[in-house]
Amino acid sequence: MLLNGSQIIMECLLEQGVDTVFGYPGGAILNVYDELYKYSDRIHHVLTSHEQGAAHAADGYARATGKVGVCFATSGPGATNLVTGIATAYMDSVPIVAVTCNVGTAVLGKDSFQEVDITGITIPITKYSILVKRAEDLAPTLRRAFRIARSGRPGPVLVDITKDATAATAEYTPEKPEPDSRTSRYTKASDFTKAAELIRAAKKPFIFAGGGVISAGASEQLKEFAEKIDAPVTLSLMGQGAFDEASPRYTGMLGMHGTKATNFGVAGCDLLIGIGVRFSDRCTGNTKAFASHAKVIHIDVDPAEVNKNIRTDASIIGDVKVVLDRLNGMLEAEDHSEWMAHIADLKKQYPMTYPEGRLTGPWLIQAIDRLTPDDTIVVTDVGQHQMWASQYYTYRYPRTFLSSGGLGTMGYGLGAAIGAQIGCPGRRVVEVTGDGCFRMNMNELATVSRNDLPVITVIMDNHVLGMVRQWQTLFYGKRYSQTILRDHVDYVKVAEALGVAGYLARTQEEAEAALKEALASGKAAVIDCIIEDDDKVFPMVEPNGRLEDTFAEEDMDRR
Repeated sequence: MLLNGSQIIMECLLEQGVDTVFGYPGGAILNVYDELYKYSDRIHHVLTSHEQGAAHAADGYARATGKVGVCFATSGPGATNLVTGIATAYMDSVPIVAVTCNVGTAVLGKDSFQEVDITGITIPITKYSILVKRAEDLAPTLRRAFRIARSGRPGPVLVDITKDATAATAEYTPEKPEPDSRTSRYTKASDFTKAAELIRAAKKPFIFAGGGVISAGASEQLKEFAEKIDAPVTLSLMGQGAFDEASPRYTGMLGMHGTKATNFGVAGCDLLIGIGVRFSDRCTGNTKAFASHAKVIHIDVDPAEVNKNIRTDASIIGDVKVVLDRLNGMLEAEDHSEWMAHIADLKKQYPMTYPEGRLTGPWLIQAIDRLTPDDTIVVTDVGQHQMWASQYYTYRYPRTFLSSGGLGTMGYGLGAAIGAQIGCPGRRVVEVTGDGCFRMNMNELATVSRNDLPVITVIMDNHVLGMVRQWQTLFYGKRYSQTILRDHVDYVKVAEALGVAGYLARTQEEAEAALKEALASGKAAVIDCIIEDDDKVFPMVEPNGRLEDTFAEEDMDRR
């Protein structure tokens, strides 16, 4: 059938199962938005307050649902405003397709109004970035974009389209999406044999799992694997929820703000099995000292990650779910009861503690945990509150913790919460943020209220850039250069002005009452919780330090 380019875009989105798009219109993409108007009964468009919010919303939608998130933006500043969100998705392997439109082909390269080379800008932060100049190329390009975004190691793709291509006509033939392949040309039978031998020989194995387990939908396989080899489990920040954290096998997070039980356990294990992780510097600390007494097995879909940060003794390249299924079938049940008892003793010896009797970040996270269902989706920004949310909330299921791990994007949380809430309308979504992060994209509260989304935002308001201040305190002689936010912003009034209920809490009692009322209302709310400016995240490992040197607040006097 003969369709114009904008119609082809709509039909391709429907082909790929897309029912929601986040975006912001403009001149170059106007043809697409005009066609979107005619498809509004089949494709729901969410108008965000800023293009960055659209990119983060597409990201949150993808993380919460497991589908590919989609965002639209116009040329020039509209497209460049997506860049931070695209980079966020790239660092955390999140499948999104960003569709931008550019000036007409005849004026490309002439510094036309709102012209920018967005494909050139995004090449380093996408799996695939392309400019489409002909309507005939739209369908195959968009199909390829979705396939690339969700296949292998997922990630963002950008398709830029000239305005004339959205208006020109071309033949369009519907196609069903190709099924995703879980096979890998890098998978070798000998790698399974070597890994199985190391597992059988181990006396003190430790499993370190990450976001790759969630992307592959391999949580059940991970649980079976942990039980079969009788090993404790730690998770990266991106892996929160990949393993049931209520399990006695779970030891807490690993790394810079990991638990002492985890860090000491990994330092003392004889086999570390990394599954769907990239061994980030925030997890390993000093790589030369990391797990120095252990053999290392690395299981990952991306061969580029193996031996990049940590040298391995064995590796298996492939889809984590497929790999664990096969490994589980090869292994017999092991008994490491002595090792598991040692790990249990470490957990008892080094519990997570925080100041009692006043309002703190950890108390707030535990209150949210206590008052919300197990399938609640917790979304964070970046900083101290992010670490507390990973340390003190018990994630039972995958896709319930959304956070910018690799890029560390302040302002990510509210947009991502919008995407998660729209993708999972029957679920409770709670955004946890700090005052420094919240002010970056708090304009998205207008999107929340316009769409009547029951997102609860909890601000840990310490009037400082908390994590930066913590480093200034510990490593920069308490020189608080430009990290104090003692201004006159009233977040309750901001919320109310943007159509959302606002609460102020200075005590545990006020915070609990506000949480209960907000959750019961079924509507959006912002709870501004005043905490002390010098509260810190513990335990901690110094930058490039050894996991063995993890310290907590009670260790400060000895340092």
